[in-house]
Amino acid sequence: MIVIGERINGQFSRVSKAIDARDAKVIQELALEQTNAGAHLLDINTGPGRSDAPDAMAWLVRTVQDVVQVRLSIDSPSAKVQRAGLAECNLEPLINSTTAEQKRMETFFPIAREYGAEIVCLTINEKGIPNSTEARAEIAMVLLATAMDAGINTDRLFLDPVILPISAAQDQCPVVCDSITALRGLSTPPPRTLVGLSNVSSGAEERSLLNRTFLAMLLGRHLDAAIVDPTDAELMRIVKASEVLLNQRLYARSFLKA
Repeated sequence: MIVIGERINGQFSRVSKAIDARDAKVIQELALEQTNAGAHLLDINTGPGRSDAPDAMAWLVRTVQDVVQVRLSIDSPSAKVQRAGLAECNLEPLINSTTAEQKRMETFFPIAREYGAEIVCLTINEKGIPNSTEARAEIAMVLLATAMDAGINTDRLFLDPVILPISAAQDQCPVVCDSITALRGLSTPPPRTLVGLSNVSSGAEERSLLNRTFLAMLLGRHLDAAIVDPTDAELMRIVKASEVLLNQRLYARSFLKA
């Protein structure tokens, strides 16, 4: 599974304060901590309501790249902020994200093509987040078709069925599992899938337990990537064990160390 570290996000007060102060040490510690824990990419998010978001995003990308050489996921709903981050990326970036809303697809697919970026595609349209597997698959088909019309191959996309908090929409957890299977069946080879894992436990008790359990369930459906906290050592152990059990990595007695 592709592990995308979630911790450089302005929604966390420590990160927000570091951005305000342009405190590179805090950001770089988070970057090193996550990559050392096994993150393949780092998600970079300036947080909401920031008037200096484009400058903050460019600074974050430069600051992270000064200490680690991993791909970055530029996480913002703003095209201006996306461009500010993408322009600073040394390695192939990931855009997080577009929805199936027409205006957003018309904005972000051309940006992905311009910067040679992969892009996360949320199964959300003008009506919002659907409640059923079938409706999510229908939106995903729109995303796939529109991306191809924009000159973007489907292997550049990650389809996200959108996890809702169990505290507010418990019935949607099984729907997301089924949606992973359904989305993978939309084309050959299968489209790649991705989730923002921590959404499932938002507002709940025992957040780590819920995150770890749900990730194992989704990996059983052949989830390809997830935005997670890679410093959760037990969660990363579950990733490694799942890869062995799903025959994605060779078993060895020391498979966790390997």
